[in-house]
Amino acid sequence: MKKKIPVFVVSTVAMSMMLGACSYQKDEPQANAKGDSGKSDAKQVLNLIETQEIPTMDPALSADAVSSKVMNNTMEGLYRLGKDDKLVPGVAKEFKKSEDGKKYTFKLREDAKWSNGEPLTAKDFVYAWQRAINPDTAAKSAYIMYDIKNAEKINKKEMRPDQLGVKAIDDYTLEVELDNSIPYLVDLMVYPIFYPVNEKFVKEQGAKFGLEANTTLYNGPFTLSDWQHERSFKMTKSSSYWDNKEVKLEEVNFNIVKDTSTPINLYETNAIDRATLLAEFIDKYKGKPDFKTVEETSVFFLRLNQKDPALANKNIRKAISLAFDRKPFVDTLLNNGSKAATGLIPDNFIKGPDKKDFRAVNGDIVKPNVKEAKKYWEAGKKELGKNEIELELLNEDVELSKKTGEYLKGELEKNLPGLTVKIKQQPFAQKLKLEDAGDYVMSFSGWGADFPDPITYLDMFVTDGSQNKMKYSNPKYDEIIMKAKKDGSDVNARWKNLLEAEKMLLDDAAIVPVYQRGRAYLQRETIKDMYNHKYGPDVSFKWASLGK
Repeated sequence: MKKKIPVFVVSTVAMSMMLGACSYQKDEPQANAKGDSGKSDAKQVLNLIETQEIPTMDPALSADAVSSKVMNNTMEGLYRLGKDDKLVPGVAKEFKKSEDGKKYTFKLREDAKWSNGEPLTAKDFVYAWQRAINPDTAAKSAYIMYDIKNAEKINKKEMRPDQLGVKAIDDYTLEVELDNSIPYLVDLMVYPIFYPVNEKFVKEQGAKFGLEANTTLYNGPFTLSDWQHERSFKMTKSSSYWDNKEVKLEEVNFNIVKDTSTPINLYETNAIDRATLLAEFIDKYKGKPDFKTVEETSVFFLRLNQKDPALANKNIRKAISLAFDRKPFVDTLLNNGSKAATGLIPDNFIKGPDKKDFRAVNGDIVKPNVKEAKKYWEAGKKELGKNEIELELLNEDVELSKKTGEYLKGELEKNLPGLTVKIKQQPFAQKLKLEDAGDYVMSFSGWGADFPDPITYLDMFVTDGSQNKMKYSNPKYDEIIMKAKKDGSDVNARWKNLLEAEKMLLDDAAIVPVYQRGRAYLQRETIKDMYNHKYGPDVSFKWASLGK
């Protein structure tokens, strides 16, 4: 589940390679991950901005893009993403997959260490995964582990955490058993919930674990050396990282800046090395050497909380879905390569067994149609016995979110007579808490892919799913998703189910797709080998460097 994404963050790039087979499979990080930057005499300090506070540094609790990005660079799982989203070895050196695809055996490197100098072993993975799936931990991403043997039953309190299908054969051999064969198990390993944690350290820190830089333990290329909440944080090169000879940056500094016009000034004065551009700045910088654009797989949409009586009405939801045109919004207000979203699964994300893009095959499911929207709206109001309806829109407290909220409010109120939309802006972390508690009516949300498969988006909306948070329930949808998760061996049947599931979700108007994000930004030409990712954590600094 990647991630709940702040509206204004840094992301990108290409697809992962598929890993298969029945013998140990070795990746070549030298070929897949490294760039050609070589040695540099430049000061290796990268200065960036973030728009939001880090919600947590506990891998089990990560459910957002900000914490995922920081953890990806300060921690490490069995595998990580390198250049062009190629999977490259992390703590694991290699793995073996059984013929039926239900058992994976990972061989771990013996030189992996924690930042306190202690050795990292298979037991750290076993403890971390058992802790994450334990319902007492309340991990919002726990469902992403459900393919592991017994995971779902454990999370639903039907079995004990120590019955999870993960075992330390010895200190450097980890065995993982699955309930069903899936094509993306190794891809999942880049996600924080699958990172190891040190049992002794976690228990020593207790409730403080992951809340401060010094109450977190690291095993990645960097450590979080300073964390000034709501102000800044700093990553420093780790001396204990097994592959630290490949890490060229000495520091990565982040200042938290919510005013989206400020980054341009900071970039122009050489205070930061990368700045995302809003629409009003794009024409000014377009064509310059440091101007870049990229298409992302992050999709933004309206969550419609069916706990609200009006939104429990399907006609009302359908009306909202059809009542506004996305294209003027993305072309004018965004103007950064973003696309109007006509479905939940992004364009150019994943291809099926027929080698055709998912979005191209399923087509434009949601199309603006104000005339039809008015019909649904009047029918819904009649069923509710109301002429006036007021809905609150939960949103982030950043400038782009404000503009988005105002556009949606204006279009919906204009095209749906009797509707009043009130906007509630909150800091990102607080917005997540309100969503988690179901304490909202409508919410403008974003989601990015955790792994290269449509299920990473569709699995969110099953009944009582940890990321549903809006009381949506359709037993037929649940059944289709369950089939897709169990049909790993029949790729054609599985793909058909995924296509059908998306159509059903949007026909129910459970959510309202708004746009697929593009990115226009300025980046110093001296930055080399800083890899942005199409799925999983947004960016990797492991191989990055600053040239002259």
